[in-house]
Amino acid sequence: MSEAIELIVDAYVKLRARKALEDLKAHRQRLASELKSINTVLDLSSSIKLIEDEIAVVEAGLVKLDTPTAAWASALGFSSQSSLPKASQACK
Repeated sequence: MSEAIELIVDAYVKLRARKALEDLKAHRQRLASELKSINTVLDLSSSIKLIEDEIAVVEAGLVKLDTPTAAWASALGFSSQSSLPKASQACK
């Protein structure tokens, strides 16, 4: 797989650019759909596989946006062992 898509997705994740990631995913999905609909003697399976792999990278980036980092979780009072706030902070 191309390292380029991974770098693009990483940049969008760092920028917290959800819309850009969603647009990138939608574009790749359209490309895959169009390639799958083409009736030709050419074998497009490797191109379709590449695009599907890129979609998976974009989806992983979207998951990263939904997952709080350790620093954010700590700042919000979440321990690394539990998704519940620490008891000392929950009672304040």
